[in-house]
Amino acid sequence: MTATSIPWARIMAPVAGAPGDQAVLEAAAAVAAPFGAEVAAVYAPADVADLMPWMGDGFMGGVQVAAVESLKEAAEEGRHAAEAAFAACGYPNKTFIALDSPVWSSLSMHSRLSDVVVFGADAARARGPLAQALQQMIAAEQRPVVVARPGLDPQGVIVVAWDGGKEASRAMRTALPLLQRAKAVHIVACAGSSPRVFDPEALRAFLRARGVTSQVTLIEGGGEVGAQLLKAARELGANLFVAGAYGHPRLQEFIFGGATRAFLNAESPSLFLSH
Repeated sequence: MTATSIPWARIMAPVAGAPGDQAVLEAAAAVAAPFGAEVAAVYAPADVADLMPWMGDGFMGGVQVAAVESLKEAAEEGRHAAEAAFAACGYPNKTFIALDSPVWSSLSMHSRLSDVVVFGADAARARGPLAQALQQMIAAEQRPVVVARPGLDPQGVIVVAWDGGKEASRAMRTALPLLQRAKAVHIVACAGSSPRVFDPEALRAFLRARGVTSQVTLIEGGGEVGAQLLKAARELGANLFVAGAYGHPRLQEFIFGGATRAFLNAESPSLFLSH
């Protein structure tokens, strides 16, 4: 570690009382361990307040009351499951936080006080109760997010996708504490994929000045950029893939697809994303 790096102190892992909670907590612990950082397991249940527009103003009939009670019971059961996953995580520096309504506002606040937010693969592929939270963390809160998949090793081989844009730059800079501890770092860029000037050798020099030795892989030819970058990352044996997210407006990404969607929908490798 060089004098320019700022070690991380708090890694946040949203949990929902779902089967994947323990794997997410173990992944968060793996990210936290090189820094001795705290893992904050934040239980985010479905919010009763989300039912209020459906219920109407000033009146709740029997069906509405039953819905609220059912949601409260589910939240309590989910909390017990999340606490069990938390207890099973052997990482010593950890904290459990259970959120009450308004859940999203509280989750956002905790994310702003964390260095990185860790999610599981299901949330990245728009599955499970935390799928919307992941999208909001990246796009609305602009928090750095790790999507944990099999093979995650924050101190292993890290591949950095580079196009010279501010999103890619922010992701790379935020991930710098990991890059400084990685076994190997590779810069991957697609020639002709961007009108920007994005000389990967300039990034290599930037990293070298900060104690990071890296290699450059330049991808030639056409094709979908996201798929090409992922293919190169896998061929390089990436344990973590660092990339900017939503370099185009989200509506354009949703309608036409884009590199971010390709990254989120892939099976591997694990991701470090920042918008």
